[in-house]
Amino acid sequence: MLRTRVLSAAVLMVVVAVPAVLGGLPFFALIAAVGVLATWEHVNLFRQGGYEPSLVLAIILTLLFIVQGQWSDLFPLSLVLTVAVIGSIFWSLFHNSETPATDWAIALAGSLYLGWLLSQFVRLRALEDGLFWLLVGAIAIWAADVTAYFAGRAFGRHPWWPRHSPKKTWEGYLSGAVASTLSSALLGHWLLGLGWLEGAALGLLIGLVAPLGDLAESMIKRQVGAKDSSNLIPGHGGILDRIDSLLVTIPLVFFWASLMPRWPI
Repeated sequence: MLRTRVLSAAVLMVVVAVPAVLGGLPFFALIAAVGVLATWEHVNLFRQGGYEPSLVLAIILTLLFIVQGQWSDLFPLSLVLTVAVIGSIFWSLFHNSETPATDWAIALAGSLYLGWLLSQFVRLRALEDGLFWLLVGAIAIWAADVTAYFAGRAFGRHPWWPRHSPKKTWEGYLSGAVASTLSSALLGHWLLGLGWLEGAALGLLIGLVAPLGDLAESMIKRQVGAKDSSNLIPGHGGILDRIDSLLVTIPLVFFWASLMPRWPI
């Protein structure tokens, strides 16, 4: 099992790293592919719960938001949102299921959860030094995740959010936030020239928010009685299982990088 996980992780690293370094259309293609696969998993999860959201509609909506992120000048957000809402509700009028209104809401909400948030990955990579911002965010999330896991197993005693994830503890959560803070401070200073305090503040934000992304996906899986989003990645579950924390933190990194003034220290 461990060997399978390691091999899968190595392959994933190569598949993600090459387009991330190249940027531009290769990175857009990667994010679009991730969006399609994650949407397929999202729809299938809700189908396990007895709903029937349209897979075709959900994929179209997800890709629509990712395309908007890549070519925002050609496709204004207000236009895309209007087309998404009106087009999807009209589509659902012809959707043959017992719960067409709920299925419409699932497809539209899923496209915002996946397509809109993934579009921020494209926007972040397009920034000057976007690759380094992406690295800082991704490694900070990884540091938080790994540290929280091992710290929680070693000395976790107090449940953090038992309703959605009974195994997570406050000890693991806070240890992960510390690891994220330190890694972001170091990498932010080294790769981006950020002040130590700014890098640490960004890392603390990432460390506190990233586990909530994991809980959000757990909430969905627990409602429909699923353990993993799929078996797409041997030893790791599905795409959603791997990007749940990234979905809620990389957009924060994008807005931090693009809107926040740089700190002097």
